[in-house]
Amino acid sequence: MLDFLQALIWGILLGGMYALIAIGMTLIMGVMKIINLAHGALVMVGMYITYVLNVQFGLDPYIGLFIAMPTLFLLGALIQLLLINRIIDVDAILPENQVLLTVGIMVVLTETMRLLFHSDYRSVQTSYASENIHIGGISLSVPMTIGFFVALVFVLLLHLFLKKTHYGRMIRATAEDRIAAQYMGIPPKTVTVVTFGLGSALAAAGGALLLPIFYLWPDIGHLFTAKAFIITILGGLGSIVGAFFGGLLIGVFESLGATYVSMGYKDVYGLVVFLLVLLFLPGGLKSLRFPALRRER
Repeated sequence: MLDFLQALIWGILLGGMYALIAIGMTLIMGVMKIINLAHGALVMVGMYITYVLNVQFGLDPYIGLFIAMPTLFLLGALIQLLLINRIIDVDAILPENQVLLTVGIMVVLTETMRLLFHSDYRSVQTSYASENIHIGGISLSVPMTIGFFVALVFVLLLHLFLKKTHYGRMIRATAEDRIAAQYMGIPPKTVTVVTFGLGSALAAAGGALLLPIFYLWPDIGHLFTAKAFIITILGGLGSIVGAFFGGLLIGVFESLGATYVSMGYKDVYGLVVFLLVLLFLPGGLKSLRFPALRRER
């Protein structure tokens, strides 16, 4: 029983950080209605920025994220403004041209980091990386615990921003009906620029929080793209609350699988959940009509 509780708690802590990354993707997908396959690469870039700040200037990763976030906000906004916005209203042979563009962006970002840092595995050194908090017979990793609560704060702030601010309501209106929002005087292209920037900033935050417990290399972005996409589909497209609980579920499933089956297949367990969701719950957690998910709308 103690092993189960240990695995459950570790899964929740890890899932909270996964959720922060996925919320960035679901925010972008909800407004732009495209799958951003460059999202994991943005996470990876945010991790490298935090890594450089730690190695070169001695900044703690949890401080470095406040530099990585605005940097990735700017990068994401420029990508949307200079690249994606240019093809939104352009007729093309392939209607998926926006998705293909994000694939190209992902390749460019990945190979740029490989050119700068090679394919070596890297990690940050912190005084608390291996420290644990013991409560009864349960051991809590210090970086995972800090990362979870920081991620929770960011999720709550984003929820309040979308619900309580004028610009947040503009984002929600654009996500609900882009054409109707434009008739109401909302500039959809400007909103998408800000939204992509916010999603990229959240990706950087999630990457920075995971950096003390993950190795870093250029191709790690592919892993985070897959996890974010699975969580987004699980939570229900465009649902911030759904993505948060979806992230927790994936984290718990990975942790329990690593504990009771095999650590070597940890990243496969999320794919199993993804297949089960597609087969039996295609609408994601939103289709279960939980009160919290209904209130989100």
